[in-house]
Amino acid sequence: MSRQTIYLASLFIALLCFLLPLSLSANVIEQVVVVVDREPYTLTDLKEYAKTRMGREFPAGDLDSIKDQDREVLEQFITEKLLAEEVKVGGIRVSEQDVDQYVEQIKERNRIGDEELKAALSREGVSTEKYRASIRAEIEKSEIINRQVRKRVNITPEDVERYYRLNSKKFTTEERVRLRHILLSLAQAAPSERHKEVSLQARQIRERTLAGEEFTKLARAYSEGAGAAEGGDIGWVKRGSLLKEIEEVAFQKLSVGEVSEPLQTSLGIHLIKLEEKDPGRLLPLSEVRGKIREELYATALEERYQKWLKTDLRKNHRVDVKLPGVVFRPEETKEGTVDSLLASASRRSKREEGGFLSYLNPLSYIVKETPIEGDEDQGQASDRNIVSIFGIPLFTKESVDDVPGDPLAPVERAEKATPKPEQKESGGFFSSVWKTLNPFSSDR
Repeated sequence: MSRQTIYLASLFIALLCFLLPLSLSANVIEQVVVVVDREPYTLTDLKEYAKTRMGREFPAGDLDSIKDQDREVLEQFITEKLLAEEVKVGGIRVSEQDVDQYVEQIKERNRIGDEELKAALSREGVSTEKYRASIRAEIEKSEIINRQVRKRVNITPEDVERYYRLNSKKFTTEERVRLRHILLSLAQAAPSERHKEVSLQARQIRERTLAGEEFTKLARAYSEGAGAAEGGDIGWVKRGSLLKEIEEVAFQKLSVGEVSEPLQTSLGIHLIKLEEKDPGRLLPLSEVRGKIREELYATALEERYQKWLKTDLRKNHRVDVKLPGVVFRPEETKEGTVDSLLASASRRSKREEGGFLSYLNPLSYIVKETPIEGDEDQGQASDRNIVSIFGIPLFTKESVDDVPGDPLAPVERAEKATPKPEQKESGGFFSSVWKTLNPFSSDR
């Protein structure tokens, strides 16, 4: 073999060794991850989807041993493709006027003009055309879900009445009491002489109330607790909002109009007067009928949605995931009948998976939360809200109320309480606007 032949062979091998890794790298980048209805989608497609729609990287780990967060991206990606295909089959058409109206609603809600909208989009690297396309896709998706889910859910008056009967405790107002109190502050580490002095003063004040003196005047004169200026009035309170020692006396031992014996707590020595007592009552069906229907509707809607999403939708399409150990097939979910939901709707746990709201267009609907009971009611259901979107009740959630301060705390302690500063979002005007404009924002 000539030297020239050997040289050329060596050069060829060197080039091959150099190009082979590049070829393998290209194959990895363009690896087909999933085939949906004979349409292949590559790793690049998944990477772009995860970044633009979900604000994360894909994959987070090794594709040969896929992690839960990568499964979430993959499942949502596939679901988006299935919904898009359903839109085509359903012949859904969204006009330019629909998109224009949508954009106008966004501008009106956020009180911004065309230039501010363009600036917000530009800041996020999104063109107007791409933004309008995403709007169109979301409207189409909302319509197909509306056809397949919402229009197939119905709650009858009989369903509402059965739910009311089976969940009467939920619509019974809580026991509560209206109290006045006199607090004589006393540190737990105070000397015994001080304890005797304050205890004697408390007994003397109680004797004066028994002799006929007004509790309100004595509270204004001697009390060091909250509400002293109002005659010791601390208003209506429920169980769980008082110190244990005081709650036991107020709810179990006192009659209306009676003043307690001096009672010592960590705050000092108290005299408690029971002004009024409300044992609780069952709210009439007429007051809660609408809220019950909304809650049942929201529960049945979610059940129907999950069945359609995880079973019916998947049965209509062929999906082949090209990753080890990963399958995407219809699940054996059951659409609960209203009867089965009656006694359990109020105890449903929060879903970690995407609910009905996750696949609706978050920009064309206004979110509204409505307490299950009116503000004046004291029912156990008053700490739960119905979340509605343009009048469509979707689900229930716990309302987050401010935690009340101790109604019996000394005035000095209440005055020293420093409110927590409000946390402000960072990012300025455009970032806050973008969170509202972006149909795929994780903050929505």
